[in-house]
Amino acid sequence: MLIGAGLWAAGATATPGPVCVERPAVRPALGRLRDMLAHDRFVTYQPTSLKVVNGQIMPARAAAIHADLAVLRPRFDGLITYDAIHGNEAVPGIAASLGFRAVIIGVWDPLDERQVDAAIEAAHHYPQVVAGISLGNELLFSRRMSAARLATRVAQLRQRLPATPLSTTEPFHIYHEATASQLLGQLDFLLANVHPVFQPWFREADDATAAQFVVNVLSELAPLSCGPVVAKETGVPTAPASAGFSSARQASFYRELRARLPPSGARAFAYFAAFDAPWRAFDALAAPGATPGVHPEEAHWGLYDAQRVPKAAAQELPPLPRPLPQ
Repeated sequence: MLIGAGLWAAGATATPGPVCVERPAVRPALGRLRDMLAHDRFVTYQPTSLKVVNGQIMPARAAAIHADLAVLRPRFDGLITYDAIHGNEAVPGIAASLGFRAVIIGVWDPLDERQVDAAIEAAHHYPQVVAGISLGNELLFSRRMSAARLATRVAQLRQRLPATPLSTTEPFHIYHEATASQLLGQLDFLLANVHPVFQPWFREADDATAAQFVVNVLSELAPLSCGPVVAKETGVPTAPASAGFSSARQASFYRELRARLPPSGARAFAYFAAFDAPWRAFDALAAPGATPGVHPEEAHWGLYDAQRVPKAAAQELPPLPRPLPQ
């Protein structure tokens, strides 16, 4: 089996490396981000109290965010979020108070000035913990925005936050498409979703093969990036069992990935995700044409369940040093 075969199965074609522009203003923060990627343990985070029901967002509560992060902090000291509003405004401050070292703030809709303003405010108020900003999650893949439009938005945000590392998030194969070349040079670091479970060979593969696939994908992305490359989403959901998913397999996958991809300032991965989100199985999905309700695994990506109880993958992680509130 060719471990990297899935990279090209999606129809991607190789693009030349980006034309990287020297940005002296962002160099100190990018160096700090490299250090965090090498030494901190990141997890993607959506508050357990934030839900989307019939397209309506139920905002997160600050007290629930504090409870979430207090559970995560013994094992994680870096967060990657998806939204800057709907209650997420409280995340950077609470994270700093609990001793998290890094938060990469996600902006779900970069065309929404309210969301962009919230991310900028967080970067200004919590420079010691906000390590970067990601504009959008799978915008190109879901055809919600063109690469040219997104590149423009990144450039506009850079005018307002010249010293903050900026990125976006796409499934890995999108970065190899020719249209992505105009975007890549605008990004200070690369966030990629790399899911072995969506490859046609996954069901019959062992976890060593799945983990090596992630390593290979990041290696192939490295020449396309002006900075560090991070697998923002990767992993194995814990249900349904009928699809071959289980808590034991999730733990086994991460065990193999840790052995093959020790974090560094150049390449790293985040655990995906912090908590189960039952509502996600019925929310609209990014994939064009996807039907809500037919992807039950979407509810079970967490290393903790929806009641914040750790699963095997979380229990295997050794505790981090005692948190130092910032």
